[in-house]
Formats: sequence, structure tokens, C-alpha cells
Amino acid sequence: MTNPEMIILDLPDEAATLQLGEDLALALRQGDVVALHGDLGMGKSTLARALIRAIAEDDELEVPSPTFTLVQRYPLRLPVQHFDLYRLSNPEELEELGLAEALSEGVALVEWPDRAPEYFDSVTHVKLFEVGEGRRVEISAPESALSRIAHTLEVRKFLDRSGYAGAKRRFMLGDASIRAYETIRTAAGERLILMDAPARSNEPILRDGLTYSDIAKLAQSVVAFVGIAQALRDNGFCAPQILAMDLDAGLLVIEHLGDGAFLMPDGSVNPTRYQEAGRLLAAMHEREWPRSITVAEGVEYVVPIYDRAAFEIECALLLDWYIPFTEDRVATDEERQEFNQLWEPLITRLLECEQSLALRDYHSPNIIWREERDGLDRLGVIDVQDAAFGPAAFDVASLAMDARVDVSPEVERAIVDAYCAARTGAFDRAAFEEAYAITAAQRNTKILGIFVRLAKRDGKPGYLKHLPRIQDYLRRALAHPSLSDLRAFYERHGFLGEQAR
Repeated sequence: MTNPEMIILDLPDEAATLQLGEDLALALRQGDVVALHGDLGMGKSTLARALIRAIAEDDELEVPSPTFTLVQRYPLRLPVQHFDLYRLSNPEELEELGLAEALSEGVALVEWPDRAPEYFDSVTHVKLFEVGEGRRVEISAPESALSRIAHTLEVRKFLDRSGYAGAKRRFMLGDASIRAYETIRTAAGERLILMDAPARSNEPILRDGLTYSDIAKLAQSVVAFVGIAQALRDNGFCAPQILAMDLDAGLLVIEHLGDGAFLMPDGSVNPTRYQEAGRLLAAMHEREWPRSITVAEGVEYVVPIYDRAAFEIECALLLDWYIPFTEDRVATDEERQEFNQLWEPLITRLLECEQSLALRDYHSPNIIWREERDGLDRLGVIDVQDAAFGPAAFDVASLAMDARVDVSPEVERAIVDAYCAARTGAFDRAAFEEAYAITAAQRNTKILGIFVRLAKRDGKPGYLKHLPRIQDYLRRALAHPSLSDLRAFYERHGFLGEQAR
């Protein structure tokens, strides 16, 4: 049970303690301290060991008690330092043991924190008491940490009531949005994926009562993922099957499509795979796609239209984030006016070109290579929730100018050629090539702004390393004759960086 300041749980046996450690591991963030309280034999070390093994993703990891060494260090995905203060002679020794350093890098688990109580005021406290044959746990923590812990326990309840009681949970990834993913292994040994994507909230209003994600037509809840994945499967494409869902909580259990990386082991491009992915798009663009999809009883998902307002607000990210980052100033009204005047007729062409279902994030991180499969089933498509009806060329540009990996001009052309060769009927290649260039310019304009926003607003500086690649892609796209005026503007403002050698 819970109250606003505490979570209280009953653990009937050691298995429940191990499961709690696993659940807590998924709630921890850098800088967290977990203070473990309880008499000898209450299970503090058992809980700590389960938590560390869950972060390490290794159920056999040796986790010795730090009773005599006082601290054990684990350089894991989230670095962990395990302190046992039972033999601490002076609270000031904690500084010598590296508590501050531990929190700057990862998390700290502390047994016997009462030996230095002044260091553990506003932290997560886990208190274990004997109750019959089992244990009772009281968890108190600062508001943000307690909220994370309550959420991970709600996820466990969702798994239990969905038929996956006892499933092992492991962190998989958190993407560039509000979503997080876990790998779960059922009691029968089956691997599945948990998608944890609460509905968007607390976004600032930009105009007309709408947020950025409203205007850009980004998914507001997991309803979008369920609908688009279902539509893709119904049309013969490989998207995850939905095995369990709580739409209100934003929780899904979905099919695990495999571990086959789309890129090569060294992270480079495999031209053959990219060409196959281009041919898959050709097949998609010759299907008729529904506008409305039944997701559950009484729940319909209406696929949005990638409209002018969406294109414009995405392009504006360049001015809103990239200019302040590179030039330490805001864009002037004159610059914004010229920028908008240049994009206005180009966006009109995008609205008038061939339209289809555009996944909008069709590139290497979101494609699973299934070597043992054939045809359309060989490529698994994930992260599909932001799909919209828009230019058919958009996903081709997303693939052939993959934001996270270098695609050479030669391979880019091979992808485009493979796509065009696979199109049938009255396919107008010249019109496609123009739409491809404009969508490539629009997408990479947006990405320059998004990657800076991820670095500066969201604390993810790793995205900045991709900027030179995006500038190179922009140079390629802007070589199309229809974009000559836009290219001149970008060159004049230094948006294209230095010419790659």
C-alpha cells in the first residue's frame, strides 16, 4: 500500500525480496542514494545483491558483502557503489570512501546508514522488518524518487495481471523521447518487450492552445503505436504484435522481433540491407492505408496528417536552437521572415506530391534485420507511433540519409534507385526526386535543431557528434535545383558547416 510519503510492501519470501531488488533497479537514476535499514538477517544484503545483479544484467555476478572493505564498486551501465558502514569508525570516513564521487557517476547503496545519519537525510530509505515468516518493507524518499519507485511497482502489477507474474525485468533503453523500454523474460523463458510510454503532459503551450508535439503531430499516447503497428501487420509488414496493454497507463507488452542489428557489427552501413529497406518502402507506398484504426473496444486511432503547421514548426527548430548554440544569439525577425518565405513554396510542393503513410523515423535504430526470414518479414519495423499521412519520399530520405550513421553518396543513390525500381504503375521519378530533395532538406533542417535541443535542454550532449554528418546531408539535398535559393540562405548563415574533405 502507499501514502503520499511512503510505500509499504509485504515480502512473503526471499523470491519476493529478489524481485523487489530487480524492480528498484529500474527506478534508479544517477545521483540516487538507497539507504538500507534493518537488523541482522533482515535481507539488506539480499536486496542489494539482487539490485546490483539486475543493473549488471547478470544473475550470477559475484556480489560480496562489503562488511570488511566498507565499499565495493561496480562499473556497470549505471555505476554502483555498495557501502556497508557497520564497521565505520568515524562518519567523516565516508568522504575518503568516495561517496560524493559515487553519486557524480552513478548510485550508492548503503547498509547501516545510521552510522552516519547526517549524510543520509534526503535520500531513499528502505526499511525491512520481520513479519511472521516474511518481511515488511517501508520505502520513503524525496518526491521524484518515490514517484519513480511507485511507477516501477505499478509496472510489476501490470505484468502480474497480464499473465506475466514472476517475469524478469531488465533495462533495455530510453530513447530521445518520453518512452522507455525493458526486456522481460517470462517464467517459460520467452523474451518480450515492455514499452513504458505515459501520455504526454506538462508541455508548454506554444500557440492556439497547442503544444509542440500537438502541432508536429507526434504521438500523444501508446494508442498511436498500437494502431500503426496493427495497420502494418494487417498489410503484411513486420511490426510488433501487441500482447498486453494498459492504454491509460501507457504500458504495452509487445513481441520481441529479434536481436538482428540493421548495421554491421562495426556500426557501418550494409548497402544490401539498406536497399532492401528501400524496396520495403516501395511496397508500403503502393498500399491503401486506413485513416482510422480500431485499437480496442470503443477506442479508435485517427492517423494524423503531416500538414503545413507541422512542417513549419519542425523547420523552426533550426532558428530556435541551432543559431543560439552556434552563434550565441537569437535569430532576428528579418532572418525568420526570409526563412519562412523560402520554406513556404517548398512546403506547398510537399503537400502536393505523392502522399502515403510516412513512419517519420525509418532509419537504422528502428529496423530489425531478421536474417532467417524472407520477403517483407525480413525487416522488422519498430518505433512507429509518430507515423502520419505525408510525402511518400519522406521515409526514403530518412533511410538514405540516416542521421546516426554515415551513408555515402554512392550508397544513398543505390537506395534511391532500389526504391524507384521497385515502384510500379504511374510512378513519376522526376517528381519523386524533387520531393525527395525537399523532404531531405526539411528533415535534416529539423534534426540540426533537435540534436542541439537534446544536448542543451535534455542533457544529452552525445547528439552533438552527429551535427557534421547532418550538415553534409543538407549539402547533398540542397544541390537539387529547386532548392538553390534555400541553399544560398543556409550558406550565408553558416548552417552547412565546413565542406567535408
